[in-house]
Amino acid sequence: MRLCTSLLLFAFTAIAPARTLVVSPEGPLKSLTEARDAIRALRKQGVSEAFTVQVRRGTYRLSESFVLEPEDSGSAGQPVVYEAYPGERPLISGGRSLNGELDAKGRLWTAKVAPGTNFRQLFVGGRRVRRARTPNNGFFRAEGPSSQDKPYRLRFRGGDVKPEWAATGDVEAVILLSWAELRMPIVSVDRQTGTAVMAGDPWPSNQEKDARYYIENAPDALDEADEWYLDREAGTVSFRPAPSENVMAEEVIAPALEQLVRLAGQPEQGRYVRHVVFRGLEFSHSEWTMGPKGVVEPQASVGIKAAFEAVGAEECAIERCVFSRLGNYAIEFGRGSRRNRIVGNEIRDIGAGGIKIGEPRMREDERERNFEHTVTDNHLHDLGVVFPSAVGILVLQSGRNILSHNHIHDLSYTAISVGWTWGYAPNQCNGNLIEYNHLHHIGREMLSDMGAIYTLGVQPGTRIRNNLIHDVRSFTYGGWGIYPDEGSSEMLIENNVVYRTKSAGFHQHYGRENVVRNNIFAFNDEYQLMRTRLEPHLSFTFENNIVIFDSGRLLGTRWDDAKFVMKNNLYWDTRGGPIDFAKESWEHWRARGMDAGSVIADPLFVNAAGYDFRLRPDSPALKLGFRPIDLTGMGPR
Repeated sequence: MRLCTSLLLFAFTAIAPARTLVVSPEGPLKSLTEARDAIRALRKQGVSEAFTVQVRRGTYRLSESFVLEPEDSGSAGQPVVYEAYPGERPLISGGRSLNGELDAKGRLWTAKVAPGTNFRQLFVGGRRVRRARTPNNGFFRAEGPSSQDKPYRLRFRGGDVKPEWAATGDVEAVILLSWAELRMPIVSVDRQTGTAVMAGDPWPSNQEKDARYYIENAPDALDEADEWYLDREAGTVSFRPAPSENVMAEEVIAPALEQLVRLAGQPEQGRYVRHVVFRGLEFSHSEWTMGPKGVVEPQASVGIKAAFEAVGAEECAIERCVFSRLGNYAIEFGRGSRRNRIVGNEIRDIGAGGIKIGEPRMREDERERNFEHTVTDNHLHDLGVVFPSAVGILVLQSGRNILSHNHIHDLSYTAISVGWTWGYAPNQCNGNLIEYNHLHHIGREMLSDMGAIYTLGVQPGTRIRNNLIHDVRSFTYGGWGIYPDEGSSEMLIENNVVYRTKSAGFHQHYGRENVVRNNIFAFNDEYQLMRTRLEPHLSFTFENNIVIFDSGRLLGTRWDDAKFVMKNNLYWDTRGGPIDFAKESWEHWRARGMDAGSVIADPLFVNAAGYDFRLRPDSPALKLGFRPIDLTGMGPR
């Protein structure tokens, strides 16, 4: 061990001036771990300067997670930086290359792995290829209500599920249940009763009649180009290339590590990983794993780990990195993490979600609480490839975070979700700022009960403002733009533009004393505004908003009490004719005391049909006090 340390010290002094270490495939420092150990050794020799580790171009395959502990911290004036060498983009990979061969007809590529080896993703020529699936397009449909049996029993139709699929335990069913998915091995199949027994139990709240599902990793499902199959018992990987593809010239990678980087602080002891920066690196090829009973989560794929996980991290940063081709969440700052920055990154082609902040449980010990992170100017897209219920940015029990100028699109569930307490119980999520985000093409008609921005619980001081939201499509119900769900309270929602959602631009399930003002809700399909539960307190104040639509109705579900305030709004149905105010005429609605100061009038947008929501100088909305919303600053700067 002393000899290795001496060699590392010699390498450091030989390749770079003080404060800078260079990692290169040619060495002498060939990995992040060797650079970390060199810094540890130098510190033992009394060197206390700031350290920068520059990583040259190339692929660095991890044999185990890269772990930083409190002793690897920097300080406010002397951070430890792990960054790409100027002008280069090194790749940190958790995968392994596979060497295979084509059959005589050139139609099937196979490779040998150790029997018992298990992985659930494959990347060929830099792209993710599909695990063998049936049906190839669309879904099977279950029969009747989803199971509440333990273990889960899938009632299938016809011969959709085959008895032989239960033989190896490697064939999995993925069942979509409202706002979550269930993924489990098939244990047994009874064709006479049309019942397949899964390996694990259901989550009681996740139910759907005639649920959609598909099957993965069945040997007979390997029937299309760009699909692959693993026979774990035989240790054989099979891939079906496209007829024009030269797979022998491409690199085939199977992921081997679930986590690529871990910041391992000990917050319960007051020991944190502090002042470490990752900049300009690319992280790829993490695996997702599950136990023998499969994966079932209540919502948001909350239990799925992240490729980059931090516990007890303080004032660290991830800047201008790329996270791609991962099987799980990309980044997680969990227990005892505070005041970290995630800035200017691209997160794409991800099995689960993008960024997870906080944890589901509340912490009594202040040292273990999570708060005050900055998540800005990131581009997140093509998420939820494996777990469709995963979220773009998920904030759990964490407060006073800034989520701003992010661009999130093309995922199957909510783009930004904040809060993890249902109803009015105490929580540790408050004072969050969600602003200047561009969120679009959310949902993809995969799941239901979701929105571009989703909140839970009492959140005094939380502000949702200046966000651009459009194209939110759920499977059945619940494709909303801004969705304050159970107990969402004491929040300010202002200066947002929401258009082309399926169910409504704004929906409050239940909550109290929210303020919704100076927003534009436009051209949503079914309703423009929705309110569900009647409660004895003030739900919200809705004022100085513009609502314009050309389909559906203005108001959905429950508006038959007076526990809300609406005033100084402008409403316009481009189809002409009277507007239905929750089955009441405008005159009766006003007679109830609703919408004092509001008008029904054309807002005179520059080009409403083209979604140009700038107002003409003579707009009646301006006379009501509406403040124009500038959309030029939305998304990353």
